[in-house]
Amino acid sequence: MIIACLGHIVCGITDCMLAYSKSGRFDFSDAKDPEKMRRVFSEMPLKQIELATLVGIFALFAAAPGYLSISMWIARYSSIAGNICFISSLFFIVLIVTHHGFCGAVEWFYIRLGRTDEALSAIMEYFKKTVITSIAYVGLLAFAMVFFVLVITGKTDLPRWAAFFNTFPLFLILAPTKVPAKGNIANAIMFLGMSFLL
Repeated sequence: MIIACLGHIVCGITDCMLAYSKSGRFDFSDAKDPEKMRRVFSEMPLKQIELATLVGIFALFAAAPGYLSISMWIARYSSIAGNICFISSLFFIVLIVTHHGFCGAVEWFYIRLGRTDEALSAIMEYFKKTVITSIAYVGLLAFAMVFFVLVITGKTDLPRWAAFFNTFPLFLILAPTKVPAKGNIANAIMFLGMSFLL
């Protein structure tokens, strides 16, 4: 659980490395404005993107055993719920690793190709064709919801208040804020809480 917590903390840092540079913060809405894209990425070092992409991938793989451990623990109370969590967490990890790699790749190629309008058009075409990998979050949502429902309904030996240490309610709390890497923060808190409770 602690390794999974640290994995999400590190992944959150790499998400920030992909989004922030000395010249500003990247937001996907910026892709509609070529001039803003050029400005935001004008001082983004390629090494920063390379490091963020590779370290983020390893960090996500480090988090994987945490999800699988919770799934196996859930299976003690419900084999069906445990299997759903096991499969959905594998679905999440495999696709989110791919998605993280694609996000880093499109930034790297945009900068490497000179931040031109043609480069922006090419990377956005590639990203739109590979954005299907973002369905990884469906797996995370299925895992979080099953886990949340089991705990909040008293189907496990955890107290009902322990349902707070779950990605679902934590993300709902963080969503309205301007805190970066909200998903990774929510996941890290979940694993930190579970490291004491399980």
